[in-house]
Amino acid sequence: MTTSDADSIIAQTRCWIEQVVIKLNLCPFARKPFENGKIRFVVCTTNQPQALRIALKTELEFLRSTEASAVETTLLIHPNALNNFLDYNDFLGVADALLEDQGYDGEFQVASFHPHYQFAGTTADAAENYTNRSPYPTLHLLREEGLERALDSYPNPDKIPERNIRTLNELGAEHMRNILSQCLRGEP
Repeated sequence: MTTSDADSIIAQTRCWIEQVVIKLNLCPFARKPFENGKIRFVVCTTNQPQALRIALKTELEFLRSTEASAVETTLLIHPNALNNFLDYNDFLGVADALLEDQGYDGEFQVASFHPHYQFAGTTADAAENYTNRSPYPTLHLLREEGLERALDSYPNPDKIPERNIRTLNELGAEHMRNILSQCLRGEP
Protein backbone atom coordinates (compact mmCIF):
# COMPACT_ATOMS: atom_id res chain seq x y z
CA MET A 1 0.00 0.00 0.00
CA THR A 2 1.35 3.39 -0.95
CA THR A 3 1.29 6.54 1.13
CA SER A 4 -1.30 7.85 -1.31
CA ASP A 5 -3.51 4.80 -0.62
CA ALA A 6 -3.21 5.32 3.13
CA ASP A 7 -3.98 9.01 2.74
CA SER A 8 -7.09 8.14 0.73
CA ILE A 9 -8.26 5.66 3.39
CA ILE A 10 -7.77 8.30 6.08
CA ALA A 11 -9.64 10.92 4.00
CA GLN A 12 -12.55 8.50 3.52
CA THR A 13 -12.60 7.76 7.24
CA ARG A 14 -12.47 11.47 8.10
CA CYS A 15 -15.41 12.04 5.74
CA TRP A 16 -17.37 9.34 7.57
CA ILE A 17 -16.61 10.97 10.92
CA GLU A 18 -17.71 14.37 9.62
CA GLN A 19 -20.80 13.25 7.68
CA VAL A 20 -22.07 10.49 9.96
CA VAL A 21 -20.57 10.57 13.44
CA ILE A 22 -20.50 14.36 13.88
CA LYS A 23 -23.17 15.67 11.51
CA LEU A 24 -25.75 13.17 12.77
CA ASN A 25 -24.44 13.62 16.33
CA LEU A 26 -24.06 9.85 16.82
CA CYS A 27 -21.24 10.57 19.25
CA PRO A 28 -21.67 13.94 20.92
CA PHE A 29 -18.08 13.72 22.16
CA ALA A 30 -16.41 13.36 18.75
CA ARG A 31 -16.60 16.93 17.45
CA LYS A 32 -14.12 18.55 19.84
CA PRO A 33 -11.18 16.12 19.41
CA PHE A 34 -11.85 15.93 15.66
CA GLU A 35 -11.88 19.69 15.16
CA ASN A 36 -8.88 20.13 17.48
CA GLY A 37 -6.82 17.57 15.54
CA LYS A 38 -6.50 15.23 18.51
CA ILE A 39 -7.56 12.07 16.71
CA ARG A 40 -4.70 9.94 15.43
CA PHE A 41 -5.48 8.05 12.21
CA VAL A 42 -3.34 4.95 11.63
CA VAL A 43 -3.72 2.65 8.64
CA CYS A 44 -2.56 -0.90 9.33
CA THR A 45 -1.94 -2.64 6.01
CA THR A 46 -1.68 -6.20 7.29
CA ASN A 47 -4.15 -8.90 6.36
CA GLN A 48 -3.12 -11.07 9.32
CA PRO A 49 -4.99 -10.85 12.65
CA GLN A 50 -1.79 -11.54 14.63
CA ALA A 51 -0.05 -8.58 12.99
CA LEU A 52 -3.13 -6.46 13.71
CA ARG A 53 -2.87 -7.50 17.35
CA ILE A 54 0.72 -6.23 17.38
CA ALA A 55 -0.36 -2.94 15.74
CA LEU A 56 -3.09 -2.60 18.39
CA LYS A 57 -0.54 -3.10 21.17
CA THR A 58 1.80 -0.57 19.54
CA GLU A 59 -0.98 2.03 19.38
CA LEU A 60 -1.93 1.43 23.00
CA GLU A 61 1.72 1.96 23.96
CA PHE A 62 1.77 5.14 21.88
CA LEU A 63 -1.34 6.49 23.60
CA ARG A 64 0.00 5.60 27.03
CA SER A 65 3.23 7.49 26.32
CA THR A 66 1.48 10.51 24.78
CA GLU A 67 -0.41 13.20 26.66
CA ALA A 68 -4.14 13.33 25.96
CA SER A 69 -3.69 17.04 25.28
CA ALA A 70 -1.70 16.02 22.18
CA VAL A 71 -3.61 12.89 21.07
CA GLU A 72 -6.93 12.03 22.65
CA THR A 73 -7.73 8.88 20.71
CA THR A 74 -6.62 6.64 17.84
CA LEU A 75 -8.54 5.15 14.96
CA LEU A 76 -6.68 2.01 13.89
CA ILE A 77 -8.01 1.41 10.38
CA HIS A 78 -7.25 -2.00 8.91
CA PRO A 79 -8.70 -2.27 5.39
CA ASN A 80 -7.10 -5.64 4.56
CA ALA A 81 -7.73 -7.61 7.76
CA LEU A 82 -10.93 -9.02 9.18
CA ASN A 83 -13.22 -7.93 6.37
CA ASN A 84 -15.64 -10.69 7.35
CA PHE A 85 -17.72 -9.25 10.17
CA LEU A 86 -17.90 -12.50 12.14
CA ASP A 87 -14.10 -12.81 12.07
CA TYR A 88 -13.85 -9.17 13.11
CA ASN A 89 -16.32 -9.72 15.92
CA ASP A 90 -14.27 -12.68 17.15
CA PHE A 91 -11.14 -10.51 17.06
CA LEU A 92 -12.74 -8.08 19.50
CA GLY A 93 -12.33 -10.78 22.17
CA VAL A 94 -8.61 -10.87 21.30
CA ALA A 95 -8.47 -7.08 21.63
CA ASP A 96 -10.19 -7.14 25.02
CA ALA A 97 -7.85 -9.90 26.22
CA LEU A 98 -4.86 -7.84 25.10
CA LEU A 99 -6.13 -4.87 27.12
CA GLU A 100 -6.40 -7.05 30.19
CA ASP A 101 -3.20 -9.06 29.70
CA GLN A 102 -1.05 -5.98 29.02
CA GLY A 103 -2.45 -3.90 31.87
CA TYR A 104 -4.42 -1.44 29.71
CA ASP A 105 -7.81 -2.44 31.14
CA GLY A 106 -9.32 0.52 32.99
CA GLU A 107 -7.06 2.91 31.10
CA PHE A 108 -8.26 2.29 27.53
CA GLN A 109 -11.14 0.63 25.78
CA VAL A 110 -11.80 -0.40 22.21
CA ALA A 111 -14.90 0.64 20.29
CA SER A 112 -15.59 -1.24 17.10
CA PHE A 113 -16.65 -0.16 13.62
CA HIS A 114 -16.97 -2.26 10.47
CA PRO A 115 -18.53 -1.86 7.00
CA HIS A 116 -20.80 -4.85 7.70
CA TYR A 117 -21.49 -4.20 11.37
CA GLN A 118 -24.64 -5.94 12.54
CA PHE A 119 -26.13 -5.83 15.99
CA ALA A 120 -27.54 -9.06 17.38
CA GLY A 121 -31.23 -9.36 16.66
CA THR A 122 -31.17 -7.07 13.61
CA THR A 123 -31.29 -7.84 9.92
CA ALA A 124 -28.21 -7.06 7.84
CA ASP A 125 -29.98 -4.17 6.10
CA ALA A 126 -31.34 -2.52 9.28
CA ALA A 127 -30.58 1.21 9.37
CA GLU A 128 -29.56 1.07 13.04
CA ASN A 129 -26.49 -0.99 12.14
CA TYR A 130 -25.05 2.18 10.59
CA THR A 131 -24.34 3.55 14.06
CA ASN A 132 -21.26 1.31 13.89
CA ARG A 133 -20.69 1.00 10.14
CA SER A 134 -17.55 2.64 8.85
CA PRO A 135 -15.81 2.68 5.46
CA TYR A 136 -13.23 0.12 6.69
CA PRO A 137 -12.82 -2.18 9.69
CA THR A 138 -11.67 0.15 12.45
CA LEU A 139 -10.69 -0.18 16.08
CA HIS A 140 -11.26 3.03 18.02
CA LEU A 141 -8.92 3.28 21.00
CA LEU A 142 -10.39 5.47 23.71
CA ARG A 143 -8.90 6.80 26.90
CA GLU A 144 -11.26 5.80 29.70
CA GLU A 145 -10.51 8.93 31.72
CA GLY A 146 -11.57 11.20 28.85
CA LEU A 147 -14.61 9.08 28.13
CA GLU A 148 -15.73 9.17 31.77
CA ARG A 149 -15.26 12.94 31.88
CA ALA A 150 -17.34 13.35 28.71
CA LEU A 151 -20.10 11.06 29.98
CA ASP A 152 -20.25 12.88 33.31
CA SER A 153 -20.75 16.21 31.55
CA TYR A 154 -23.48 15.00 29.18
CA PRO A 155 -27.13 14.79 30.24
CA ASN A 156 -28.57 11.26 30.01
CA PRO A 157 -25.70 9.58 28.14
CA ASP A 158 -27.53 6.26 28.48
CA LYS A 159 -30.12 7.64 26.01
CA ILE A 160 -27.54 8.13 23.23
CA PRO A 161 -27.96 4.64 21.70
CA GLU A 162 -31.77 4.96 21.63
CA ARG A 163 -31.55 8.39 20.02
CA ASN A 164 -29.06 7.11 17.44
CA ILE A 165 -31.26 4.16 16.51
CA ARG A 166 -34.28 6.45 16.17
CA THR A 167 -32.31 8.93 14.03
CA LEU A 168 -30.96 6.28 11.67
CA ASN A 169 -34.27 4.48 11.37
CA GLU A 170 -35.86 7.80 10.38
CA LEU A 171 -33.14 8.43 7.78
CA GLY A 172 -33.22 4.85 6.51
CA ALA A 173 -30.59 2.38 5.39
CA GLU A 174 -30.50 3.65 1.81
CA HIS A 175 -29.69 7.18 2.96
CA MET A 176 -26.88 5.85 5.16
CA ARG A 177 -25.51 3.65 2.35
CA ASN A 178 -25.41 6.75 0.13
CA ILE A 179 -23.43 8.74 2.69
CA LEU A 180 -20.85 5.96 3.05
CA SER A 181 -20.66 5.57 -0.74
CA GLN A 182 -20.03 9.30 -1.13
CA CYS A 183 -17.22 9.13 1.43
CA LEU A 184 -15.65 6.16 -0.34
CA ARG A 185 -15.78 8.10 -3.63
CA GLY A 186 -14.13 11.08 -1.94
CA GLU A 187 -17.24 13.25 -2.10
CA PRO A 188 -17.91 15.12 1.16
